[in-house]
Amino acid sequence: MPHQVAIVSYLSVGAYDSNTVDEDKILSSILTELGIAHEIRVWSDSSVDWTGYSYLLIKSPWDYFDYYPEFLDWIKKIRALGIPVWNDLDTVVWNSSKEYLLEIEAKGFPVVSGMILKKGSKPDILEIAEKVKSGTIVVKPLVSGGAKNTHKIPVEKWVDFEGKVTQFMQFEDFLVQPFVSEVAEVGEYSLIFFNKKFSHAVLKTPAKSDFRVQHYFGGTIQEIQPSVAMLDSCQKLVNEFGSKTLYARVDGVEIGGVFHLMELELIEPYLFLALSEKAIPNYREALRERLLENVG
Repeated sequence: MPHQVAIVSYLSVGAYDSNTVDEDKILSSILTELGIAHEIRVWSDSSVDWTGYSYLLIKSPWDYFDYYPEFLDWIKKIRALGIPVWNDLDTVVWNSSKEYLLEIEAKGFPVVSGMILKKGSKPDILEIAEKVKSGTIVVKPLVSGGAKNTHKIPVEKWVDFEGKVTQFMQFEDFLVQPFVSEVAEVGEYSLIFFNKKFSHAVLKTPAKSDFRVQHYFGGTIQEIQPSVAMLDSCQKLVNEFGSKTLYARVDGVEIGGVFHLMELELIEPYLFLALSEKAIPNYREALRERLLENVG
């Protein structure tokens, strides 16, 4: 009897998936080809009986940061049921807070990390300027995605934004990072790995006069072949911090010829499956290994 798999997704309201190819459907078609029974289920749907599934594939719970306490409760529930999940739940929890960037940096990897602004505190621009060392900063929630509540702020104009940032910080922790001009000038690289093996890579370029590379903000995306040095840097990150992952996306930028990590996406990354002819075959092979070989 083929395994019964749940593809874990979210209830779309159009906020994060406009102008995208539906990768849930692509994953569904791959599982159909492999002869694996499956369904697409919404993580936040309380009517779902998760005990009816042998395995869960987390694919597109793109609103988890909008409902973070509920998402953590869902993880606790799934953990208690003992159902195998990819990516595994320990990885998902670790990756859900951008505090992981500071941990990776502390281990010696080049990272665009920044500093944490604690919930309820009052941001001190002098302390921020001393630690971040950039004339322009980017402020974002510590638990976030899709550029939600993300602001690019020139330090000299901090007074114009201080009230808004302070108000946001009444509700959650924030991360303040240096603005990396290379993102606007060149773009952000994304390298995708399946079962720790490199699959394909893209360059995401923001729209003119913007700094957000997401496609729903007008950014453009093209497949690229990463340099040997970039691939080596990303492979080391995956080996160190994503050794158990089915999928991993390493986002970063080159600064002075050195790859700097901006995000290590291990929860629900868009995988650009329709952009590279290598993507779907590589994904299929990784899924076959996980579901039909290595799992009894």
